[in-house]
Amino acid sequence: MRGAGGTSGGIGQFIIGLIMMCGGFYLLLNSIVVTSSFGMGMRLYSFSALGGTMGITTGMVMIPFMIGIGLVFYNAKNIIGWILTLGSITALIFGVISSIHFSMRSMSAFDLITILVLAIGGIGLFLRSLKSF
Repeated sequence: MRGAGGTSGGIGQFIIGLIMMCGGFYLLLNSIVVTSSFGMGMRLYSFSALGGTMGITTGMVMIPFMIGIGLVFYNAKNIIGWILTLGSITALIFGVISSIHFSMRSMSAFDLITILVLAIGGIGLFLRSLKSF
């Protein structure tokens, strides 16, 4: 009988390692707080020009998007409409991604050590079960 991954490794180690790994990564990802400062008045991009700082807000990105959508609905073969629409959508997606903030919840050292032992120990058992004895 073959073990995990077609090797002579143990199926028990495979299952226990998989459960530990999934539990550890679940607890790790559950302790991360994700916030965003994205809004219609938020600056997506800023640049320096003429001795001052100019900012492009999310509302400013919606104007070429609306024009592009209008051009595409008027004539679907209009290249400028597609460029405006796809460029605006791309700028909005990058703006949303760049406004995301990740932080860890406060936890005790025991909680962090438990999470790391479960995640890294699970990976070790999981990979050891795939190795032939």
